[in-house]
Amino acid sequence: MQDPEPTKNDGVSRTGGAMKLTDLVFIDTETTGLDPRQHELLEISVVRVHQTWVPNEKPVFTVIDEWSTRVRPDNIMTADPASLRVNGYSATGWANATPIREALEEFSKHVEGAIMVAHNVAFDAGFIDTYLAVHEMPNKMHYHRLDTVSMAYAKLHDSGVTRYSLGELCKHFGIVNEHAHTALSDARACFELFKKLMDL
Repeated sequence: MQDPEPTKNDGVSRTGGAMKLTDLVFIDTETTGLDPRQHELLEISVVRVHQTWVPNEKPVFTVIDEWSTRVRPDNIMTADPASLRVNGYSATGWANATPIREALEEFSKHVEGAIMVAHNVAFDAGFIDTYLAVHEMPNKMHYHRLDTVSMAYAKLHDSGVTRYSLGELCKHFGIVNEHAHTALSDARACFELFKKLMDL
C-alpha cells in the first residue's frame, strides 16, 4: 500500500515522501512496571521535532515543542518495586500529578499527526496504546513509528557496540543525559541519539 502524499507543502524543497514532511515526536514514558495490562503510566514526555529535507544537504531537525507531566497512578499497589526505584517514584513527589485521562488528552494535543520515535518504541507504544484504548480515546499520531534501538543495531553492527540501551548508546556517542530515567531527559537524549545515528 502506497503512503498517501500530504495535501499541503510549506514551500521548502525536500526529498522523499510523506514521512519526511511529517513532524517527529520523541516520546518517553516512566511506568510502574513492564506490563501495560497490569502496570501504570507514571510520567509521559514529548519532544516534537520539525524535519527539513533539502536536496544534497543534511536534514535539519528543529525542536518546536516540549511537554511533560507526571501521571497519578490509580493502583500503586500493583507496582513493581524495582521499577519505582529506577524512576524515583514517591508519594510526595507525585502528590500533584495529573490524572491519567487528563494527561492523555493533553498528550494527544502535542503528538497529533506526528510520527512516534522512541528507544525501544514497542515498550512506550504498548503503554500509550493500552491506555488510550482503556479510555476510549483515538490515537492521533501518524501510523508509522521509528525505533532508535533498531536504527542503532543496523548502523553500529560493526562498531564494537554490543549493548543497545539508551544509557550505553549515550556513552558511545558522548551524549549527556543528566537525569536518566526521567521521561523528559530521556526523550531529549533519544532525540540526540537519533541525530547521531542519522549522521552515520
